[in-house]
Amino acid sequence: MITLTLLHPGKTTAVQHWTFNTESTIRIGRSLDNEVVLYSAVVSRHHLEIRLNGLDWEVINLGTNGTYLDGQPIKTVPVVDGMIVSLASSGPKIQIHLSSEISSINQQFKPLTESVSNSPSNQEIDWSKKTHQETWH
Repeated sequence: MITLTLLHPGKTTAVQHWTFNTESTIRIGRSLDNEVVLYSAVVSRHHLEIRLNGLDWEVINLGTNGTYLDGQPIKTVPVVDGMIVSLASSGPKIQIHLSSEISSINQQFKPLTESVSNSPSNQEIDWSKKTHQETWH
């Protein structure tokens, strides 16, 4: 299994979680056909993919504004448990956790959980609603 956690801007607190069975691809972006949908002006329709390559996961940038790891732009990098990627240099941050439990690769991609208090009931976050502490360009 792989768990994605959307982090609050400027903090390391979780806003929302998505947990998936291992499947070949997880797409993140603004478009509704992604597995994880994030609304932000800096997020592309199909911003990044997290793809299973053999037994290992990798993050692949598809976004015009780039995907960043430790402040550096990436194209394709292997997933390391606990890593945090930013969608654009100032955009939403996603933490990636890998589980030692490996499900059958042939299973359908299914979100298993999505629970954080006060989070939306679907998998969409509207990042256009800013607070005075959030800066999304």
